[in-house]
Amino acid sequence: MASDEFTNLIALVFATRVTPADTVDEIRAGVEGLGALLPLMAGTETADVDVDAVAGRWFGVDRPALDDDGESPVVLHFHGGGYVMANPGTHGALCSRLAHACGGRVLSLDYRLAPEHPFPAAADDAVGAYRWLLAQDISSDRIVCAGDSAGGALALGVLVHARDSGIDQPAGAALMSPWVDVTGSGASILANAAVDPVLSPELLQHWATLYAGDALADPSASPLFADLGGLPPVMVQVGSREILYDDALRTVERIVATGGEATMAVWDEMTHWWQLFAGLVPEADAALDELGAFVRRVTGTADT
Repeated sequence: MASDEFTNLIALVFATRVTPADTVDEIRAGVEGLGALLPLMAGTETADVDVDAVAGRWFGVDRPALDDDGESPVVLHFHGGGYVMANPGTHGALCSRLAHACGGRVLSLDYRLAPEHPFPAAADDAVGAYRWLLAQDISSDRIVCAGDSAGGALALGVLVHARDSGIDQPAGAALMSPWVDVTGSGASILANAAVDPVLSPELLQHWATLYAGDALADPSASPLFADLGGLPPVMVQVGSREILYDDALRTVERIVATGGEATMAVWDEMTHWWQLFAGLVPEADAALDELGAFVRRVTGTADT
């Protein structure tokens, strides 16, 4: 059963649900206001950084966020927001909790947004950020790509790019309710539409068009349609009430079908973006602790 904190929060979300009629400026202002209400965990250090001409923000634990001890995990995080909104600041609580949970640092990328910068701008920025980390002499086996919603697709796309480019792959990927199919072909898009208070089929279609235009089925826009073989371990979290449930399910099924390692954690009664509310609802804290344990395992730092 969902906690009282989560139930009350979802009642508020239902009352302020975004629709396609809202302008991009309006929804950006709304998520900025929401992010301002979500505090970082105590002991979190932050530092802004230029990531190959794209802004980013480090989140570290009990030491200057730019300091690298050469051993701790580094999570490369891509925020969600339908490719049209949000930034590292709106996801500060999530990134802060994840940094604490994995015992390392999180680099959240402020990738370019649509409609000003449509596909493939965000995907190109994501790949560039991973290559930038490697250029900082951070070993690939300490790096985990992570992302929520649209950011989950960017994280998965980085894995595919690394494999196809012959560069060292990251240690794994942690995907939170990934939006990996912007064509909207998942059955849960309609099946869960009445119980997901955050997203609607119409909203997803609107954002998909703003982002990818006529390239919806391009594997770089919808990485569900890419070859998902030969990837490092992937963990996927999804709420049982989400319209993106089938995006998560099909991602795991297709990776496993190739002989790869993929784990799907279904959180009962949770809706889209619940991890964003770290520090406010216990389900968010527990979900990020679960991802932190995954990061520690795949980077070989579970006992550090």
